[in-house]
Amino acid sequence: MLTPFSQYQNTQVSTSSPEKLLLMLYDGAINFTRIALDKMEKKDIAGKGLYIGKAQAIVSELMNTLNHEVGGNISRQLERLYLYIIDEYLAANINNSPRSLQNALKILTVLRDTWVEAIDIWRRERETAALPAGRQPQSRAMGQMG
Repeated sequence: MLTPFSQYQNTQVSTSSPEKLLLMLYDGAINFTRIALDKMEKKDIAGKGLYIGKAQAIVSELMNTLNHEVGGNISRQLERLYLYIIDEYLAANINNSPRSLQNALKILTVLRDTWVEAIDIWRRERETAALPAGRQPQSRAMGQMG
């Protein structure tokens, strides 16, 4: 039987937009990487391995969903970054290397922030395209002045 929190999480995932799901995956990988780093610092080998495995599974899923036909060069570059992150997770787990986890965390954070910006731009362009001909959106500053 699912706990109320598990039910909530399932609802969140099943009703979220693709871009929201993407950010949720990045958030999960970032969170699990941070927890793994904490477990490593506390010499909790089993915990470290568990959370590295969870983070690695998310990054593998991100990599598996890439569409090289549509994404072209960008998807190939993302695949290389994801493979590098997975290599860093392996090095962190085998060599007990905090530096490897920090490298993975830095890349994941930059990628997530980049996706947030890209999604924002996409939404603004979509909203602008939906406006009737001849109407331009007012900037926030202009809208607040009047």
